[in-house]
Amino acid sequence: MTYKNFTVETDADGIALVTWNMPDKSMNVFTVEVMDEIEAIVDATVADEAVKGVVFTSGKAAFSGGADLTMIKGMFSMLHEEKVKDPANAVQKLFDAAGRMSWLWRKIETNGKPWVSAINGTCMGGAFELSLACHGRVASNAKSVKLALPEVKVGIFPGAGGTQRVSRLTNAQDALQMMTTGQTLTPQRAKAMNLVHQVVEPDQLITAAKQMIKDGLKPVAPWDEKGFKAPGGGIWTPASAQLWPAAPAILRRETAGNYPAALAILKCVYEGLQVPFDTGLRIEQRYFTQIVQTTEAFSMIRSLFISLQELGKGARRPAGQPKSNLSKIGVVGAGFMGASIAYVTAAAGLPVVLIDRDMEAANKGKSVAEGLVTGAIGKGKMTKEAGEKLLSLITPTEDYGSLSDADLVIEAVFEDRDVKKAVIEKVEAVLAEGAIFASNTSTLPITGLAKNSKRPEDFIGVHFFSPVEKMMLTEVIVGEQTGDKALAVALDYVSMIKKTPIVVNDTRGFFVNRCVFRYINEAYDMLIEGVPAVMIENAAKMAGMPVGPLSLNDEVAVDLSQKIMKASIADLGAEAVVPEHMSLINKMVDELDRRGRKNGKGFYDYPAKPLKKSLWPGLKDLYPQQKPADVDVTVLKQRLLVTIALEAARTVEEGIVTDPREADVGSILGFGFAPYTGGALSYIDGMGVKVFVELCERLAKTYGSHFAPTPLLKDMAAKGETFYGRFDPYGAVKTAA
Repeated sequence: MTYKNFTVETDADGIALVTWNMPDKSMNVFTVEVMDEIEAIVDATVADEAVKGVVFTSGKAAFSGGADLTMIKGMFSMLHEEKVKDPANAVQKLFDAAGRMSWLWRKIETNGKPWVSAINGTCMGGAFELSLACHGRVASNAKSVKLALPEVKVGIFPGAGGTQRVSRLTNAQDALQMMTTGQTLTPQRAKAMNLVHQVVEPDQLITAAKQMIKDGLKPVAPWDEKGFKAPGGGIWTPASAQLWPAAPAILRRETAGNYPAALAILKCVYEGLQVPFDTGLRIEQRYFTQIVQTTEAFSMIRSLFISLQELGKGARRPAGQPKSNLSKIGVVGAGFMGASIAYVTAAAGLPVVLIDRDMEAANKGKSVAEGLVTGAIGKGKMTKEAGEKLLSLITPTEDYGSLSDADLVIEAVFEDRDVKKAVIEKVEAVLAEGAIFASNTSTLPITGLAKNSKRPEDFIGVHFFSPVEKMMLTEVIVGEQTGDKALAVALDYVSMIKKTPIVVNDTRGFFVNRCVFRYINEAYDMLIEGVPAVMIENAAKMAGMPVGPLSLNDEVAVDLSQKIMKASIADLGAEAVVPEHMSLINKMVDELDRRGRKNGKGFYDYPAKPLKKSLWPGLKDLYPQQKPADVDVTVLKQRLLVTIALEAARTVEEGIVTDPREADVGSILGFGFAPYTGGALSYIDGMGVKVFVELCERLAKTYGSHFAPTPLLKDMAAKGETFYGRFDPYGAVKTAA
């Protein structure tokens, strides 16, 4: 029998090598068709007496990334359609669909012939669950091999037997840690946890897998044998008596109860370990069905799985533009930001010229890249040879003439219009016709900067976030005259350096910084009201933010906030900044010299290691303090999230953001907006626009007009609309302009 996505070759020893190699995909993923073929392979190998065992592997560099977009979308579409057509049976149909993969893997596990998974690359989600259902697991020791059950990061959990098998193979504490965080394992760590049997050289992978079968591998899972006990003895042991009472408390400390899927993992493991394996799978299937119906799961999967992939694959790329053939990139400005941009560019295999005012400054910039390479080698994330190759692609120079054959030049100089104007003129004096100029600016409108250009249609903004090598988001900013070619080149470049782009139209602060400073400004209001600083920071974390607004302000620099406020007043007038905010920041910077982390003192104090940072005690002396008992923490959480979401809605209303996917993905990747909400607009859609408007109106009465709902929100509330309904990203091909 022939298969579309698999080849099956049986050798003289009766071992069938099943190779997964989807012809139309760069990575193997699960689809309904793939699962149908796997089931057919199981039936065929069981029926064929010549087959003594099966080795399952991948024909691609990666083993598998898990489920396909279409499969995930299909589950949600099916649930929605069934709830309309047949609400009484909708959940039952979801339950049955959710169990398809789980019971297929169980079929492999109980088929009577030994299966060995030969893991040659990244093995995630359902693919790792399939491997766990095999009787033997061999992994290559290549650095590219990563194993994980990361589903909790997109609002669901390992629902194809993962919670039951992992907790029966390794101790419960390690199992819970791995699954509730989505932790990625090296092959060596997976072997230490008993999740992999062998780790071998890449060229020995298939040989070792076949040898396991030749050596008499039993086609029976440990839990199917009489007398099986889970590692550590299961639930009713002294060790478990210490683990299980603490586990929910630890989880709540880490997640503030915002992630239902993480709690479901605890329940699946705790309940599942007390019953036979098949009953444990049913328990898991039941909880998975519940979690898939939550707002958190729907929103997180949409933003952090579906939208993230769509944007990364060029969802906003203008139609009709040929794929860019970038062979040389220029970066002007060899400070920390410019040097980091050069590093990620070279890491993508692109030659890059790094320019500064003199060779000393240019070489200093390259030393930043050298430091990053040294760190990566030290952590085992890069080989010495790869590091040398990367650095060889970075050429420091003071000669602007070296940009004459560059396809794209990125300016990353000081955030000053006059400085940028001088750079634009120098670059354009040598830049070839058709090459693109990009400004890495965080606040200055691109349209204004483009007035210094002789070819504004080739002028665009590409806003990186610091640290560049870690932050996955870039904002691509389209000016009034930016052409489609410039946008296409910018998006192609961002794709090449493996970042996720969001396309925004021109405005002061673009999208991310507009939202970030709303968050920070709300903290200023709270300080001025006398809310204890520790309550502000803790409320933010309880709301789901990765760091509190005062900590974030220290990271971006308190004196930068001052510069931005002063620039806003200069450009827009005194009413552009709340006077009390200006007074607070002037006092912090000018009187107290508290500029943030960079000078060791801001809203926090930063003592020498190993001591940790702590809130500056002097904050409580700036304003009369409220008693903690008089402060409503729920309202603090609402204020911090609502002020960001309102700003995101304003950018949509102003036409700055035209695709709700970009607001959601940008808010999460850009500054960590409560991921369980699915992003700033999904936060509004999730509670319902009408409910959000009512919340805004209540907050506005007490805390100020900046909480007043916008005309767009009021109109959407009256019509019962959502952002993804009114601004449907799939309804038509959209362009940025």
